[in-house]
Amino acid sequence: MAECRLQASRQRRTKAMTPAAGSAGRAAVPLLLCALLVPGGAYVLDDSDGLGREFDGIGAVSGGGPNFGASLHILKVELGGDGQTTDGTEPSHMHYALDENYFRGYEWWLMKEAKKRNPNIILMGLPWSFPGWLGKGFNWPYVNLQLTAYYVMTWIVGAKHYHDLDIDYIGIWNERSFDINYIKVLRRMLNYQGLNQVKIIASDNLWEPISASMLLDPELLKAIDVIGAHYPGTRTMKDARLTKKKLWSSEDFSTLNNDVGAGCLGRILNQNYVNGYMTATIAWNLVASYYEQLPYGRCGLMTAQEPWSGHYAVEPPVWAAAHTTQFTQPGWYYLKTVGHLEKGGSYVALTDGLGNLTIIVETMSHKHSACIRPFLPYFNVSHQFATFLLKGSFSKIPELQVWYTRLGKPSKRFLFKQLDSLWLLDSGGAFTLELQEDELFTLTTLTTGGKGSYPQPPKSRPFPQVYTDDFDVDYPFFSEAPNFADQTGVFEYFTNIEDPGEHRFTLRQVLNQRPITWAADAYNTISVIGDYKWSNLTVKCDVYIETPEKGGVFIAGRVNKGGILIRSARGVFFWIFANGTYRVTGDLAGWIIYALGHVDVTAKRWYTLTLIIKGHVSSGMLDGKTVWKNIPVSFPKNGWAAIGTHSFEFAQFDNFHVEATS
Repeated sequence: MAECRLQASRQRRTKAMTPAAGSAGRAAVPLLLCALLVPGGAYVLDDSDGLGREFDGIGAVSGGGPNFGASLHILKVELGGDGQTTDGTEPSHMHYALDENYFRGYEWWLMKEAKKRNPNIILMGLPWSFPGWLGKGFNWPYVNLQLTAYYVMTWIVGAKHYHDLDIDYIGIWNERSFDINYIKVLRRMLNYQGLNQVKIIASDNLWEPISASMLLDPELLKAIDVIGAHYPGTRTMKDARLTKKKLWSSEDFSTLNNDVGAGCLGRILNQNYVNGYMTATIAWNLVASYYEQLPYGRCGLMTAQEPWSGHYAVEPPVWAAAHTTQFTQPGWYYLKTVGHLEKGGSYVALTDGLGNLTIIVETMSHKHSACIRPFLPYFNVSHQFATFLLKGSFSKIPELQVWYTRLGKPSKRFLFKQLDSLWLLDSGGAFTLELQEDELFTLTTLTTGGKGSYPQPPKSRPFPQVYTDDFDVDYPFFSEAPNFADQTGVFEYFTNIEDPGEHRFTLRQVLNQRPITWAADAYNTISVIGDYKWSNLTVKCDVYIETPEKGGVFIAGRVNKGGILIRSARGVFFWIFANGTYRVTGDLAGWIIYALGHVDVTAKRWYTLTLIIKGHVSSGMLDGKTVWKNIPVSFPKNGWAAIGTHSFEFAQFDNFHVEATS
């Protein structure tokens, strides 16, 4: 065995950067098959004593097709509730009690695109916020349990009726309180509507108190199919295991999508099962398609944050996921024989019960695999040889395909490379891997894996310095205008049936009451747009206040915060109000007042606002006439352009134009 290891080491050094024999373009094989006596420290992979838990899949929050890229098994989408949910708001299918529209937002489109690529992809829905009318004046979705259950049920029915989408799992309230009676009411309502097949996952927060509540309440235990916890740090709790329910890490990852992000994902996809018996892991988020300066910029499996250029980047976490997703399917089973490697790292093995076997080995170091949360206690990973012995029904497997990733220095980096296959016929089912830190191996009987190919994405370029939108779209494909990122409130394309003139098609803020919030939504509505680096800019927009006396609207520049931080956004904000006043403020909340006065403004009339910011001064115009000028603005130095309203009120915007000179 020592001689065999020495040979492996030599072979690795001499072939480190050369293609393996007979496999043009593939990475060198950093392993050696050893058909000698297996030492006592071997890792046995055996199904003689039965199998472990059923595998439920790998997914992402708001997957991909089989055997290409991430090949996700699960797509989890936000059930839009009109509130801020980290990087923006998503529109509800019911803004108001008598309103139903199943074509708002992008989630319907995303689910249909996912189904085109993988017809078997599992679909999940989860509310973050809820429309305000459900709370009857309270910031609480459980005021009327029947009403909230009805609201969620209509979303599931609408998905099927309008888009032929079958929702497989529905959640309760993301990372917030659950109500035991609400869960029971929801289960009964789903059953009454013939939706018995829709499973409930709870509570998308911590393992407790949901697990203990289930053990104490037989009806609740029966109603919930899966316990889902967020960022569990690969660990579960005793009560959760005692329920005998499926355990999922129903939100995890949310880490910058560089090599450390890939290391985080590679480690938790294995260790969530090894340490915590979790049979599904769902990454937040699927694609980083939001302005990078918003919270958790580039925390997606891939990046596509420039719709104006079409540029995107397939990031390393995609390939970390592929090591599992391309070679397993929901319905496979983990082997009981999984665990940690002697010198750091872990291994899992799964089978379809039909003779196929997939083994995933990871040796992610502490330094290169720390997720954004929770805290990761120190551990050590070092160079090692790991011998695996296939027993039971796997003992006669003749060949294993090998896929390899090594993270770290670009000169030594490989992402999802296929290596020469391993022949096991003369080895008695044994093979040895030489393992360095920050590596991923998949060894599998499946021959269907593929890195695939795709055309070079368009080149990255900044947001256009001159940008105009007249919102003249008769039948919009999406309800929201491109490039605008709603941070509080919902801004939608609108048709003025009574206005045959130039303002027939506009952008309208459509919320007239505060939603049941998940985050600290502002008290004003706001949608941001543009390049965060903009400093000197002119913003011009036609505005229409719909609410007499109390209504108000604004345009803004240099807006420096968004997402869950929107309430504290600074910038230069130019407001006009239906009571005939104007205001210039240095923040969205309106605490920092630069100027105020009277203007000839009323509701139900169109006005053109212009905001000019250059260097340390700013000026504003109403219908082409200067209202205020040369007001000093020292902070912030840069930020987005924005539009919005004084409160949750109807208002319209048209002929938006921004011109940046820096």
